[in-house]
Amino acid sequence: MTTEHSGSGDVSRSLELLWGLGERPTRGPKPGLELSRIVTTAVRIADAEGLSAVSMRRLSTELGVGTMSLYRYVPGKAELLDLMLDHVAALDTGGEAPPTGWRDVMERVAHGLWRLYERHPWLLHVDQARPILGPNAMDGLEFALHGLDGLGLTDREMVNIIVAVDGFVFGTARSHLNAVMAEQRTGVSHEDFWNAQAPVLSEVLAGGRYPTQAKLGPDAFTGSGEEVFAFGLRSLLDGIAAFIAERTGT
Repeated sequence: MTTEHSGSGDVSRSLELLWGLGERPTRGPKPGLELSRIVTTAVRIADAEGLSAVSMRRLSTELGVGTMSLYRYVPGKAELLDLMLDHVAALDTGGEAPPTGWRDVMERVAHGLWRLYERHPWLLHVDQARPILGPNAMDGLEFALHGLDGLGLTDREMVNIIVAVDGFVFGTARSHLNAVMAEQRTGVSHEDFWNAQAPVLSEVLAGGRYPTQAKLGPDAFTGSGEEVFAFGLRSLLDGIAAFIAERTGT
């Protein structure tokens, strides 16, 4: 799937729309049509059919308005994508109970991101190297930063921790969900896929070139995506905990 890019349109206009600073259309093609309805409809299409299915023409059909009418509300698909990204990024802290410390905050951030990717797999195909920071994105960043504040870390160290956790979840979720979608796309189960390779691989491994791989048991590669996520997150946070202890002398 072709990767889309956040922040590739009119950045100023995207920010105005995200923060409610722009002028509203003086005339509407249909009473009651709101920007929020356009965005939620676009997200619904992307969730069901992928981001490539979202277009201004498709939206106009879903909303029952003329295609050109939508441009009164949003300049184009690039800016619409910025709005979609912030819309789905609503803060998910895993409950109303206050966090018990920085590690609890980072665990909630990580699990919230995992659930976000599960709900909206199309996010994994969006390059957000240049994110547009709307209200939901800023809320999430504030939650994470507040959890790390007061530990004696520098501003850059706090941001680096958040980026490390975000990158880990993104990579793990992408591998997991790509595997799920591959099975759905091809109709071939993972078991059948690997069984098809078994005769050749068994012969290769018996040749002695890969002795360490040859010793692996049959369950070596059977860990679920959730298992890999839990193991990796625990290990990552253990490393961050050690860094914090060394950095702060505690």
